[in-house]
Amino acid sequence: MLLYKDIVKDGNEVLRLKANDVLIPLSNEDKQTLKDMHEYLANGYDEEFVKKHDLRPGVGIAAPQLGISKKMFAIMAYDEYGDFHDYCIINPKIISHSLELTYLETGEGCLSVEDNHRGYIHRYKRIKANCFLYDINKDEITKCVLSLKGYLAIVFQHEYDHLFGTLFFDHIDKINPFFVPENSKPVSFE
Repeated sequence: MLLYKDIVKDGNEVLRLKANDVLIPLSNEDKQTLKDMHEYLANGYDEEFVKKHDLRPGVGIAAPQLGISKKMFAIMAYDEYGDFHDYCIINPKIISHSLELTYLETGEGCLSVEDNHRGYIHRYKRIKANCFLYDINKDEITKCVLSLKGYLAIVFQHEYDHLFGTLFFDHIDKINPFFVPENSKPVSFE
């Protein structure tokens, strides 16, 4: 079982590497990594478990955060409309994106970053990505195109960055961290 202490923290060089493609079909080791990431996110929704194991909840986690430099990550989050999304993503590639940007007014956080980095991270409001999805329950993998917008697009891009050695605070404007360009609007949770 994966715990917060098992997550690689900022300063570890693996977080700054470009991750390698994952071989398909998945090895048992890669399947287990995806299962572990998925389980960690699921456990974060259980308040008792969080308290008992001193877990830091998250909505996404990438393999490099476990010290594994491979292109895969898990997302488990509610979007701004209250819809639940649960993905285990392998070898993603963003193939198109909007010109319009979006951001979180609270800023972004990361399981691998313990320091507070204040500022806005402007990301594409809508994205399309080619990827493989792994269904843990059926032990099946499918190739697909994911179309995401708003909050889910932000979460995807945050995890996607981990595959290229980028951390969220790298995107914060160093001179004016709360600058908002004309084409960027905050995600609105109603």
